[in-house]
Amino acid sequence: MAFKCVQSIQTRDGKREMTIDEFKRWLKRFYGDRDGRISRAELQEGVRANGGWFCRWKVQRGIRSADRNNDGFIDESEMQNLVEFAEAELGVKIIA
Repeated sequence: MAFKCVQSIQTRDGKREMTIDEFKRWLKRFYGDRDGRISRAELQEGVRANGGWFCRWKVQRGIRSADRNNDGFIDESEMQNLVEFAEAELGVKIIA
């Protein structure tokens, strides 16, 4: 999956490097209601908009692994969980 909206560098292993701020900026493009939380539908829109394959499946797994309080949303306190999922499953490498 490529994140086309941010300037990122592709590594030799095919992952896109970006900072945590770039990753958050990309996510904010899909906050439909601007409440500071990411819903399943908003994350799915982001994955689909960037040409991701199997976006429904990936989003379900991403929400399940990141949403620690099981409210169906990813908020700022759960962002690190989403970053870890993106690094493991979406071909992203977060750099400092």
